Amino acid sequence: MLNRQEVQRLIDAPRNIKHRTLLAMTYGSGLRVSEAVRVRIADIDRGRMMLRVEQGKGRRDRYTILSARALALLEELWRWERPQEYFFFNRRDRHQPICVGTAQAVYYAALRTSGVRRVGGIHVLRHCFATHLMEEGTDIYTIKRWMGHTALVTTGRYMHVTAEHLARVKSPLDHPYNAA
Repeated sequence: MLNRQEVQRLIDAPRNIKHRTLLAMTYGSGLRVSEAVRVRIADIDRGRMMLRVEQGKGRRDRYTILSARALALLEELWRWERPQEYFFFNRRDRHQPICVGTAQAVYYAALRTSGVRRVGGIHVLRHCFATHLMEEGTDIYTIKRWMGHTALVTTGRYMHVTAEHLARVKSPLDHPYNAA
C-alpha cells in the first residue's frame, strides 16, 4: 500500500505526459489497468466530473469519479497528441489502445524513477484509491459503486486501515458536542 505522498511522487515521475496521465487516471478514478488503457474521449463527462467505464470486469458498464487534476492532464494530453478515440492509443494503430503490458511497464518505470520502494503492480493504485477514499470518510457504498463491485465484501477487501488513520480517530465521547 502506498501513502498519498508516494502516490503523488509516482504520478509525477514520468516526463512523458501520456504516462503521467495514465497513472493519474488509474489512481484518480480507481481503474483496473484493462479499463485505464481503454479510456476514450467519449467516456469523459465534464459536467458531472464522471468517467464512464465501458465493459469493465464482468462486461458491466459503470461511472466513476473523474479527478479535476486528471481531467487537466487529459486536456494537456489531448493538446499534445490529438487522440482520435483512445487517450492511450497504440503507436502503430491510433484506433487501438495500448496493451496492458505497456501500462505495467510505465508503472514500473515510474516506480524506479520516483524512488518509491514498494512492491506490486499498477493494480496497487486501485487499492490506494479505495483506501484513501475510505480514510477521507467516503462511505463504502459509494466506493463500491465507483469500483464496479457487485458485492460489498469485495470492496471491504480493499480497505486497509492504516496506523495513521487509526491514530486520528477519536472516541465520540471526545467530540466537542459531548464536552461538558
